[in-house]
Amino acid sequence: MLWGPAARLCVFLGAVIVGFGTVAAFGTPGSTTVKQSDAEAIRARVKRAFARPKAIPQPPDNPITPEKVALGERLFNDPRLSSNGKISCASCHDPRLAFTDGVPTGEGVTGRPLKRHTPTLWNLAWARRSLMWDGRSESLELQAKEPIQNPDEMGETLERIVERLSRDPEYKAAFASAFPSDPKVRADNLLKALAAYERTLVSPKTRFDLWVEGDENALTEEEKKGFDLFIGKARCINCHTGFAFTDHSFHDIGLPSEDDLGRGPVVGLERLNFAFKTPGLRELAWTAPYMHDGSMETLEEVIRHYEAGGVDRPTRSREMPSRIDLTDEERQALIAFLYTLSSENPPKPSQEFSLSKRQASLETASGDEKAVATATVSQRNKEFTPGHVVIKRGEVLTILNDDTRTHNVRIYDPRFDFNSGAQEPGETITIALPTTGTFKAFCGIHPNMELTIEVE
Repeated sequence: MLWGPAARLCVFLGAVIVGFGTVAAFGTPGSTTVKQSDAEAIRARVKRAFARPKAIPQPPDNPITPEKVALGERLFNDPRLSSNGKISCASCHDPRLAFTDGVPTGEGVTGRPLKRHTPTLWNLAWARRSLMWDGRSESLELQAKEPIQNPDEMGETLERIVERLSRDPEYKAAFASAFPSDPKVRADNLLKALAAYERTLVSPKTRFDLWVEGDENALTEEEKKGFDLFIGKARCINCHTGFAFTDHSFHDIGLPSEDDLGRGPVVGLERLNFAFKTPGLRELAWTAPYMHDGSMETLEEVIRHYEAGGVDRPTRSREMPSRIDLTDEERQALIAFLYTLSSENPPKPSQEFSLSKRQASLETASGDEKAVATATVSQRNKEFTPGHVVIKRGEVLTILNDDTRTHNVRIYDPRFDFNSGAQEPGETITIALPTTGTFKAFCGIHPNMELTIEVE
């Protein structure tokens, strides 16, 4: 299972954060003394939460194949997907720049600055219902068409692209090879090929991974101290968790903003105004500038922003401390650690996952938790518990926010469209499903939270 255990790790990590808050990263001034052996034991346990995955998740209706990936890579680099024949996906997501463009905001076919900073594409196979800075795309297949059709980005229609590529014998052959059961140049096949390629953009191993795997000499003592700060006093782990160093959730981190409301309008929740997706931290040495608006050039600027707490407003995330007091030495140690998440040379996608082997299915990964006959579910540590329930038709499902953070329950189904709104800590909602069958619920704030509901 790829999602359940990862979510459950947050329960343990949350407890660790509390403990580290008490000891202030192993004995800083004014803290309780912690034995070195205890500190090392805690560090060893937390390290395992950042271990590399064993497979690339993929949807059952779009399995990854070498032929599909090759076609997707070709499409990704082809400027014929734009209206002026000059802009490709790689124009903004340059592989030489860790799939970013190195500027605060890029430009598309119109030459006008885009609204937001170009995010990197590393490790998007693990993102669910949380693509783009505001999470408006629920899958890589749906996301792929967004920049193509955006008039300020590539400014083209899928229909014209299909017509154009259908006249190319090489593309016709490539589509036939990638989709042997449906050997046509079609829009849905084009999007599937792009998505399959993007799922293979897994960040490569770095010194941090070697350390997690047991090589104590892979990191310096300063870098290890930076890790202790990351999971402790600096509280970065509140949002930057797991292999990709992101909770795939949306937070208002207090950046000044006047007209970009981020996630709020997408899910109809004012509580999420100014909230943007937590970016992964892999290869960040190569992906400056930072933040959704590209407003910060260096990691030191980023850390000092979190130290100060940002703009104090009602929507600011509860995950973000109002203030963090780091010494100059601690700040430099934290930066040193963050650089261990990056390659020493310009990174290339990892080749550790063989495409000839069966990879993990998203459907299996999200649906293999044993069903529990209960009409009561809790939300805690970014997880529904239990994550799979069975109820009788006519029975009302009760969901309690037993957490310190705001949650949301969303069911997007042709049979039933439900949005709980902002569900604050301690609040309970009830849901009456209209018919028998299986329904999927998720949290619009923390989209990797999933609940399977079977109505009998």
